[in-house]
Amino acid sequence: MHKRIVIIGASRGIGAEIVKILAKNSDFEILALSRDLDKMELVFKEYPNVQSFYFDLKSNIKEQLDDILKNYSTIDILINNAGYLVNKPFPLLTHDDFNESYQINTIGVMESVQNIIPKMHENGGHIINISSMGGVQGTMKFAGLAAYSTSKAALCSFTELFAEEYKDTKIKMNCLALGAAQTEMLEEAFPGYKAPISAAQMAEYITEFALQGDQWFNGKILPVSLSTP
Repeated sequence: MHKRIVIIGASRGIGAEIVKILAKNSDFEILALSRDLDKMELVFKEYPNVQSFYFDLKSNIKEQLDDILKNYSTIDILINNAGYLVNKPFPLLTHDDFNESYQINTIGVMESVQNIIPKMHENGGHIINISSMGGVQGTMKFAGLAAYSTSKAALCSFTELFAEEYKDTKIKMNCLALGAAQTEMLEEAFPGYKAPISAAQMAEYITEFALQGDQWFNGKILPVSLSTP
């Protein structure tokens, strides 16, 4: 079955692995979006069904997506994988740290969804937001992640609100709250920490959920973690 899939935050880590997994199926048409266009074009050059586009979640979301999607009438799946992580003691977090965290992790995602859902209305679609276990109430929290984890918590709340507002449509939205996976972003935030799951392993789960999860879930925040709580 032909599906057109948009992945935001596709240049490295879990996002790049998701693209590679999906690209193995020639029935899938993949639009890979991130700020690092050169890296995507290099990494995905062997896949004829992948198109890479420069996309920056910091500003002008509508203008960018209007241009990127002008030749595509429908979108079946959207994976909001981009993230910005700053690890600083709370007193040292700046206004710009908060602004950038919320713009990339929350506001930019909501604005992206606003501009992509018109291409889902007729046939329906599945939107997957990638959050963090640190954004889920009652889980273990880490010092230094006040900007990151609270912005990811807002993404969880948005998932529930969107699903309620669009419950009478064919569009479904779910949120995967990821535990630690071995990515460049994790290494930058916690040098030397070794996660129990690789980026490729996490991508396998996310890909399967993106393709099948809307049959079972809508508006749900689902933990994907080997840790407790």
